[in-house]
Amino acid sequence: MTDFKYVRIQGSEYAANTMHPKGVFSIFWKLLEERIMDEEDEELFKALDAFIADSLPFPPQCNGRERVICFFKTENSTEMMKLIKPMLFLLDKYHVPYFVVYTNDPGEIIYEDKYQVAVKVRDIIIDYDVKPYEFIEEVTKGDKNGDNS
Repeated sequence: MTDFKYVRIQGSEYAANTMHPKGVFSIFWKLLEERIMDEEDEELFKALDAFIADSLPFPPQCNGRERVICFFKTENSTEMMKLIKPMLFLLDKYHVPYFVVYTNDPGEIIYEDKYQVAVKVRDIIIDYDVKPYEFIEEVTKGDKNGDNS
């Protein structure tokens, strides 16, 4: 299996400003806005989001709602995936579809930090390699190749 450099968790609904699938955090903010989750699950997401926001730099391009999408770096994704995994369980609980997307070519990188990159949105929608959820479990265990040998 190819060793991928980047991973993104995204939904099936497209964002108005990028015309690409919404990322995992945007999915949750819409669930909150529409009051779909019960109060306990809302509080869990808000706590996870606050912790991640304190741990993960926020790309400045996202503040201005520029046409960018973000990917985690797989080399440092183990920590982030452990934090995001409970969010994926919530998406499953509320039957919200999502995809774990791996790629080596996310596009033109305009922001980069230890954990993530932000890339300019391409004018065309890219068909990324989509892997089943089980593959992410291997990433959270530290085996970014998904190789169980």
